[in-house]
Amino acid sequence: MAFPDIHIETERLILRPPHAEDFDGFAQMQGDPDAARFIGGAVSRAEAWRRFLWQPGAWLVQGFGMFGVIEKATGLWLGQIGPWKPEGWPGNEIGYAFHPRAWGKGFATEAGSAAIDWAFSSLGWSDIIHCIDPDNIASQNVAKRLGSTLQGPGTLPPPFEHVAIEVWGQTRVHWQQRHLP
Repeated sequence: MAFPDIHIETERLILRPPHAEDFDGFAQMQGDPDAARFIGGAVSRAEAWRRFLWQPGAWLVQGFGMFGVIEKATGLWLGQIGPWKPEGWPGNEIGYAFHPRAWGKGFATEAGSAAIDWAFSSLGWSDIIHCIDPDNIASQNVAKRLGSTLQGPGTLPPPFEHVAIEVWGQTRVHWQQRHLP
């Protein structure tokens, strides 16, 4: 299996499949109680390694997964964002999680726009969702800035069926209408 060579650039960011050198930033994010609060809770570096491997695995098996988000100016790993659809998931998700060093700078919205464009054009998806904890106001605000609206409560597949989520989303048509030249 070949690993995809995808490189998306925005004004300030590079989005590309995960690289081994992304792990330190990922482990920091996964170990930070505030950053990991809504993505399963803070974990050890060893557990972060196992979680880190989910995305390269998704890329190899499904042909897509979340992108590593790299700041052009510094080369720092800022987070991950992109298409995510495990077995039994409630829809075609554009998921995201960012390192605290990226918070409050508009990186999630900038990266999210590029990831949604890529999912609609490259994967042919007709709609996208974001599964967001009802208490995660920051992620809800990103979803709103991306043009998504609250669709209602959702349910994740086992073993996550006990996790409360709200499903935010939009259709390709809605996305395209918002981005007409």
